[in-house]
Amino acid sequence: MTDTSPAAAAAPYDLSGTLIERMGIELTHVSAERTTGTMPVAGNTQPMGLLHGGASAVLAETLGSVAAQVHAGPGRAAVGIELSATHHRSARSGVVTGEAVALSLGRSLASYEIVVRDEEGNRVCTSRLTCMLLDQR
Repeated sequence: MTDTSPAAAAAPYDLSGTLIERMGIELTHVSAERTTGTMPVAGNTQPMGLLHGGASAVLAETLGSVAAQVHAGPGRAAVGIELSATHHRSARSGVVTGEAVALSLGRSLASYEIVVRDEEGNRVCTSRLTCMLLDQR
C-alpha cells in the first residue's frame, strides 16, 4: 500500500518499500513545524491484541524524522539520535493518529514532541525525538 496522499508527496524522500509503508503509516500533513499521520492498529499489535508499544515508537519517530528532514532542507539529512516514549494506554482496533510538534529547530539539531492518540482522542503515547542534521555526502 503506497501512500499517495498530497502530504506524502510533500515528504522529502520516497516512502515506498520502507517500514513506513509496511506499517500502514499515512502522512496527513507535512511541515517542519508540525507533521501528522495515521497508522492502523491491525497488523501492528503484540500477542495480547494490543497496539505494540514499538509500533507507537515507529509512528512517533517517523513523524518527527519527516518533519526534521523538511527542516534540514536539500543536501542535508536528519538522523534520529534520541527517542523516548511513555505509553499511557493502548488501542485494540481502529487507527491511531500522531502529531509531531517542533520544540526546537536549530542548525544542527531538531527536537519534536509527538503525541499519539486513539480514535476517541485518548493519549496512547507521548514521545520526544531529537534528530541531528548533517550535510549529505
